[in-house]
Amino acid sequence: RLGIADRIFTRVGAADDLIHGQSTFMVEMIETARILHNATERSLIILDEVGRGTSTHDGISIAWAIAEDLARRVKARTLFATHYHELVALAEEMPDQVRNLNVEVKEWRDEIVFLHKIVSGSADKSYGIHVARLAGIPAAVLDRARGILSELETVNPVMDLADSSLSGASTRQPSDPIQPGLFDQQENLLRDRLKQVDPDNLTPRQALELLYQLRSLLKDGEPPPH
Repeated sequence: RLGIADRIFTRVGAADDLIHGQSTFMVEMIETARILHNATERSLIILDEVGRGTSTHDGISIAWAIAEDLARRVKARTLFATHYHELVALAEEMPDQVRNLNVEVKEWRDEIVFLHKIVSGSADKSYGIHVARLAGIPAAVLDRARGILSELETVNPVMDLADSSLSGASTRQPSDPIQPGLFDQQENLLRDRLKQVDPDNLTPRQALELLYQLRSLLKDGEPPPH
């Protein structure tokens, strides 16, 4: 039972607005912004795959911040469907406001069976390649996708946001000072090194050595010995 709601907000589906020059992601953000500005704690909100229309890290960051704002500030009853597994950490960070649910799936003989049952807890994996096969994607493409997926999972595993600094960063207020990051330090090192250089007095060999030094700064953040 959901009870009485003063308003029902939904952000479901994907469609661009070519007439007004708005991408699918822009339309999604405009609709989500309206929800964040107008929803109250008595509202019912349904959000589906927020953040999918941009890069992975941007999408996760936006989806995380939106879900967190709905839980902390708006406090509305919200169904937030997502394939970003990283967001399950919100339930650990805010156990009184956020609860993880997933749609149960059974694997059987390299097949999947959708049980259409909502159960507690987070999903341990996605089934995108299985769904692609059901849709008729050619076998060669599916095999290639499995190979790429295996490589990606080895090289760049899913971030464990529950143990990362994001949980702490997520509660930072806008007025809190932000510490200089690695890129700022590298930029300062590069600037200092370039100030020491007189390009008019460099030999071709010295110029080449300087390029290697600058490249080393970008890779390691440590100035090489002169």
